[in-house]
Amino acid sequence: METSPIPVLTVQTAPFDDQRPGTSGLRRKTAVFEGKKNYLQNYIQSLLSSIDLRDRQGCTMVVGSDGRYFSRAATEVIVQMAAANGIGRLVIGHNGLLSTPAVSCIIRKIKAIGGIILTASHSPGGPVGDFGIKFNVANGGPSPDTVMEKISQVSRTLEEYAICPDLRIDLSRLGRQEFDLENKFKPFRVEIIDSVEVYLQMLRNIFDFSAIKSLLTGPDQLKLHIDAMNGVMGPYVRRILCDELGAPANSAVNCVPLEDFGGQPPEPNLTYASSLVDAMKGGDFGFGAAFDADGDRYMILGENGFFVNPSDSLAVMAANLAAIPYFRQQGVKGFARSMATSTALDSLVSGDTRQSHIQIHPPRIRLQDHIHGLWSVLMWLSIMAARKQTVEQIVREHWAKFGRHYYCRFDYEALDPRVAFYLMRDLEAIIIDKAFMSQRFSVGDHVYSVEKSENFEYVDPVDGTVARNQGLRIIFSDAARLVFRMSGSGGGMGTTIRIYAESFERDPERHNRETQVVLGPLIAIALKISNIHERTGRRGPNIIT
Repeated sequence: METSPIPVLTVQTAPFDDQRPGTSGLRRKTAVFEGKKNYLQNYIQSLLSSIDLRDRQGCTMVVGSDGRYFSRAATEVIVQMAAANGIGRLVIGHNGLLSTPAVSCIIRKIKAIGGIILTASHSPGGPVGDFGIKFNVANGGPSPDTVMEKISQVSRTLEEYAICPDLRIDLSRLGRQEFDLENKFKPFRVEIIDSVEVYLQMLRNIFDFSAIKSLLTGPDQLKLHIDAMNGVMGPYVRRILCDELGAPANSAVNCVPLEDFGGQPPEPNLTYASSLVDAMKGGDFGFGAAFDADGDRYMILGENGFFVNPSDSLAVMAANLAAIPYFRQQGVKGFARSMATSTALDSLVSGDTRQSHIQIHPPRIRLQDHIHGLWSVLMWLSIMAARKQTVEQIVREHWAKFGRHYYCRFDYEALDPRVAFYLMRDLEAIIIDKAFMSQRFSVGDHVYSVEKSENFEYVDPVDGTVARNQGLRIIFSDAARLVFRMSGSGGGMGTTIRIYAESFERDPERHNRETQVVLGPLIAIALKISNIHERTGRRGPNIIT
């Protein structure tokens, strides 16, 4: 029986004034996306319209989610609107699930124009939680500011959107689904793919799976405890670490993706992954890890709960690239870190914490080879297999060779946006004043002299674009640092101000001190010059990491 082509409709709408994507895409309370008429449709239309029509027609896009509440409904709308806007092919993860690193991998492998990821990262899920939409561009990385600004410009004047409301897909059925649309010469195609397979194939080409499997299954097998925090990483952990690499099934917990992540924020830190921390402190496991909802953030723990700061983790991985077949063959062209990240990586390359050849990006930009999430876990397991050492031994030897960078971050969440804005504005005025450059701060027996202070901006070496207002940075003469950043992706729960503190210690005899004790004087300076407690009414940060 012949069926009629699916109608393409044009729906009248009115613009919203709050749809400029922030540092992690557009993130709001789920109720905003679900309850405000046309809110989701407006943003998706703005995103699609930001792509030149000549590039958009017939192109391929990737769509995935971290499985949070409202993802399925939003995926259906995206499919209907992509079809109506001339996209030729959508590649979607099974049941709508794809981790952020997997989306990036697939974009590059199939040469897609980009990918839409439905996630609010580590923010809570469920009907009263958060929802977000990220757009990764053709190189697999997050949208640059130019793309975000274009989306924002479209959103401010949007008057209509195109949609095929009668188009229905089955996210549970692997394979190709084709649809005939009105005013289309070619059928619109949706491909539901295995969420893990393409990413797994990439990992096989990078790591020595046999070496890792021997580590996890041999007579002296390393016992793992991996917490997927009921996010998208559950299927990846099960398939790759357990099925492929031989870790026992009980090595992985919380591996079923849940719409509310089990009622806890899927944030892999010492606070929200406390059950992992407690399990590791018992001494039964030699390696532990946790992941956030979409699989890009991670936490590494060693035996007895030895915590590896993410910045130390990156530096250790960079120092041990020879453990990875891919890098032994291909070499490495360079390293990149965000401005707010610890300078531990700089010391590795230059041997000097203040002079480096590291590419320093805005905090939003990440490495395209995805040195985070499950990639990082496999990297660590490779290093442990090659060096035959524990996590703690590897880290302590690294500190002895390159020095230790004591580093922490204070998060003040859910602040009044106006209070946060004026606090940062006034703080910037203080630190860019010429008089500040001669400031000396005495705290106890510590004296810190300001060497440099600025509102950091980044000039892209490829296209020359400038990313401004990336954070307030104060560098002291002994390589200590303070960084203040304001996050605009607070999910409708206000604004977040983050304070980063760092102090370098070369002497191995002083590498066993408590981080908060070492950084206490710097934090005192940060609180004094920002006056953050008095201006926000807070007694302290929500999270310390």
